[in-house]
Amino acid sequence: MCGLTGFWDPIPDADAMQAVVRRMTKILTHRGPNDDGVWVDEVAGLALGHRRLSILDLSPTGHQPMVSASGRLVIAFNGEIYNHLELRQQLEATGAVPYWRGHSDTETLLAAFEAWGVEQTLKRAVGMFALALWDRQERVLTLARDRMGEKPLYYGWVNSALVFASELKAIRAYPNFDNAIERRALTLYMRYNYIPAPWSIYERIWKLPPGCWVRFSQEDIALHRRDRGLLTAYWSLRQVAEAGLAAPFTGSEVEAADALEELLRHVVVGQMIADVPLGALLSGGIDSSTIVAIMQSQSERPVKTFTIGFYEDEYDESRHARAVARHLGTEHTEWCVTSQDALEVIPRLPWLYDEPFADSSQIPTHLVCQLARRQVTVALSGDGGDELFGGYSRYLLLMSRWRRLSRLPFALRHLAAGATRALFPVAWNQIYRLVEPLWPAHWRMRLSGDKLHRAAGLLNAPHPEDIYLHLISYWSDPTAVVMGAQEPPSTPTMPGAWLDCPDVEQRMMYLDAITYLPDDILVKVDRAAMGVSLETRAPLLDHRLVEFAWRLPPCMKIRERQGKRVLRQVLYRYVPKVLIERPKMGFGSPIDHWLRGPLREWGEDLLSETRLRQEGVLDYALIRRTWQEHLSGQRNWQYHLWGVLMWEAWREAVSVGSDPLPK
Repeated sequence: MCGLTGFWDPIPDADAMQAVVRRMTKILTHRGPNDDGVWVDEVAGLALGHRRLSILDLSPTGHQPMVSASGRLVIAFNGEIYNHLELRQQLEATGAVPYWRGHSDTETLLAAFEAWGVEQTLKRAVGMFALALWDRQERVLTLARDRMGEKPLYYGWVNSALVFASELKAIRAYPNFDNAIERRALTLYMRYNYIPAPWSIYERIWKLPPGCWVRFSQEDIALHRRDRGLLTAYWSLRQVAEAGLAAPFTGSEVEAADALEELLRHVVVGQMIADVPLGALLSGGIDSSTIVAIMQSQSERPVKTFTIGFYEDEYDESRHARAVARHLGTEHTEWCVTSQDALEVIPRLPWLYDEPFADSSQIPTHLVCQLARRQVTVALSGDGGDELFGGYSRYLLLMSRWRRLSRLPFALRHLAAGATRALFPVAWNQIYRLVEPLWPAHWRMRLSGDKLHRAAGLLNAPHPEDIYLHLISYWSDPTAVVMGAQEPPSTPTMPGAWLDCPDVEQRMMYLDAITYLPDDILVKVDRAAMGVSLETRAPLLDHRLVEFAWRLPPCMKIRERQGKRVLRQVLYRYVPKVLIERPKMGFGSPIDHWLRGPLREWGEDLLSETRLRQEGVLDYALIRRTWQEHLSGQRNWQYHLWGVLMWEAWREAVSVGSDPLPK
């Protein structure tokens, strides 16, 4: 795992080019503390920079940027290619490589690019990555990203220069950076609490979408083109999903579990290869428990596992993780997080995430990565299981209940929605505690008052698309929050974005996999981990597993109000069902309590009426009213407010053109 950066801007001075790219590279030190390197093509005006976190081939032969054996290609690479040894054998069989200088996957990629070209190499590679490849002969720059979007890559224009990097902070370090805030992206942020690709918080800077590569030629630079470039998809989740739906798995559920277990073993073993200490992040849920179980079955020694807990019971999963770890025999470490721990992380969040980002689980994610980094350099995680196998509650109870409720006359549904919202969530929580013992287990949901208020919106929804947008939105009208801005179309609202299949849950899973997963979950994990120089790997996002999951019929994912059906069947072979079966919690934080307690003063400062008025970006009256309702306990606006607070904290910490590194 590493960080890369660079620019293409004809500067007729090699020393000046090196100074600029070294400054940009230094800012990514946290992504690669073990080594750094720069390379410049003075004639073309192109510079590459790299920071290295040594995982494979710890010797100097893994140094980057790396030049190919012929001298034609130069690469800056971030990630891991898990099948690079197989690729080496294929290259050797064709006689394309007379000898190897080392045993890094970067060298393998370079040889493959020379032998097979860009697209064929990307299609053959199995892994997570972002890369910049310079062809010295053709004067062409290629930027590429892995299939599911595990590794980040930003690119765009700073004045006349094409600039790119693993993180925005390196782009901001380019001389005379003055790109304005993209207010359209800010409206999207207020809706989703993250900024979806291809947008970034800055004008003329974009995220490269997963599974794509883009090329820029010398002509593009000479003609001062300032667009996103011509994107080429070498892998498409839509095509994978459509192929799976057209040719579904026809075996039994037991056969599906057998096939999934075999594939998981193969993938996990491949991702356990490292020349440094390795462990796993364990929440005690289905996904991470399955990964750890497979790891432990393949390891001769106890796997190191790490968990974060909370003193607030409704958020604490540490006891479940502890029970799973004890059963599997792992070497388990846990840390119970206090509000003080959160307070210490919050000032770092704008630096970690580069642009406004408001998934509140960013705090425990960073802390568990911090905990793991004390003992290991690589940690496997269970990310991706919800999107692939139907784990989110919106796939389960809400959709099935809406199908029944939608049969009722609209007037009656509208009346029921109003009645639900007539009581504040705190009142519904009190009622819930009284009746909970009388309800079936599968009806029990945590924080039911807030979920009831969100569910009330379903009663007025005419179509599944409206339901999905309601469920994933925070501020339902972001233009009311961001003054003078228009909300652009985004994937969930664009015509044709929905998968053409009759099963609504499958369609929601697809949209989550191309939006929420890469732009929220994977951003959160990457920045939280790389902020402490920890490499994380997500076996469930191996594209072969993704392709297999999309061949499974819906009944093998969701049945009887329970998701991840076939994944559970695999896990039950390693862990007793009693340790796993419980209501889903997620990896959240007690932000609602903290904002009324230890974070109140911090929040009040960022959301003061004077401050908001002076900035002139957000509707201060709306924000102040929402803040007061939350403090009084009338409503739980934690997620809406967290988005605003993270925007304000980012705005305060990172002014355009400044050095974002903490003092």
